[in-house]
Amino acid sequence: MRRVPPSMHVREELEQLLHGGVEEETNIVSALVDTVTRLVVQELLEAEQSDFLGGRGRYARRDEGQVGFRNGYEPARIRSAEGAIRVRVPQVRGAEVPYRSGLMSFLEGNSEVLDRLVTEMYARGLSTRDVEDAFRDATGELLISKSAVSEITDQLWRDYEAFVARDLSDISVEYLFCDAIFESLRRQGAKEALLVAWCIDSEGRKHLLHLAVGNKESEVAWTDFFRNTLARGMRAPTTVTTDGAPGMIKAVEAAFSRSIRIRCWFHRLANIRSKLPDDDAAEVLAHLYAVRDAPTLDAARAAADRFENTYARVFPAAVACFRDDREALLSIHRVPVRHRIRVRTTNLAERSFEEERRRTKVIPRLMSEKATMKLAFATMIRSAERWCRVSVSDIERRQLQLLRAELRLDPPPAEDQSTRRRRTAERSAA
Repeated sequence: MRRVPPSMHVREELEQLLHGGVEEETNIVSALVDTVTRLVVQELLEAEQSDFLGGRGRYARRDEGQVGFRNGYEPARIRSAEGAIRVRVPQVRGAEVPYRSGLMSFLEGNSEVLDRLVTEMYARGLSTRDVEDAFRDATGELLISKSAVSEITDQLWRDYEAFVARDLSDISVEYLFCDAIFESLRRQGAKEALLVAWCIDSEGRKHLLHLAVGNKESEVAWTDFFRNTLARGMRAPTTVTTDGAPGMIKAVEAAFSRSIRIRCWFHRLANIRSKLPDDDAAEVLAHLYAVRDAPTLDAARAAADRFENTYARVFPAAVACFRDDREALLSIHRVPVRHRIRVRTTNLAERSFEEERRRTKVIPRLMSEKATMKLAFATMIRSAERWCRVSVSDIERRQLQLLRAELRLDPPPAEDQSTRRRRTAERSAA
């Protein structure tokens, strides 16, 4: 057995869980809460032991006058709202006074602090002071070292740094989605953009690809954002779904000139609805739904022409809004039918943004960029792990291969054996 601290084993469990290593009947949310809580408590217990031994690390030689040895671990349980949390309490021998974990004693009588710990860390920006306050006893005494708290909260920043530097070449990006959320990242000044990209791959899996500060949602910021993902091996997507931000659109067309750009229908319908009187809105929107839900691209164009001809004089502003970027709206009809509902909006990230905003509401305005990015990353990566997979059949996968070949993103796919036999028979019959 490897001679590593228990926290290392728990961290490996968490990595396996985040990469799909969980049985289907397991509640993924409860499993995440249990594993993250165990990891946090285990690391704090090990840091407490290290503090007791004068900051001496594992296998470090004792300085003159130092006493005490690490002496293995004892299993223990802590009650929590999610059930019993299993931990291994570090032991010490040869010390001048018996070693007893003050943190463990506190947790055994205050199980609700585990919920407070998770809340403080993930819903209040993971500030060191917040976590310290969650671990004070009735007298105000700090039960864990400040260095231990800093180590725990900074681990998420290291996870974020690894996330934005990881290789993307093993993700077969099919449908790309881009959006931004604005947060206060500085002690003073206006809100700045956090740029986000996620995708659906050719197997139907959803991935959070990149998250970065953009300062503002400009062409320069988005161009740098896309260059980062391409430099890490991301393949050109078949489609890119965006809202109407001009800077983003220009950057998408420059970075993915051969990909199909799709305008988010949710945002565009809201824009058009704002230009219609309440009495006529339902009728006009019904024509737009006919465009969006048409069976083919030709049928969608015919429905779009009918909408424009019908309402151009009555509601010119609404029709002008539709005509603006019309082809990007109709582009959803170039992908397989079942996938159109998936690619027509950027709402997948919007739900993550709502969760992120819910948490930032309790944070004071004066935040640092690092604290904000840790919170945004913590929220979105955990939300991404709960995203459901999209069904992709063999026929749909073949359609996407042919579409990518048509767009000159990939070489034409090789014909399978049955197709070759059918073509041979057709030529023989002719």
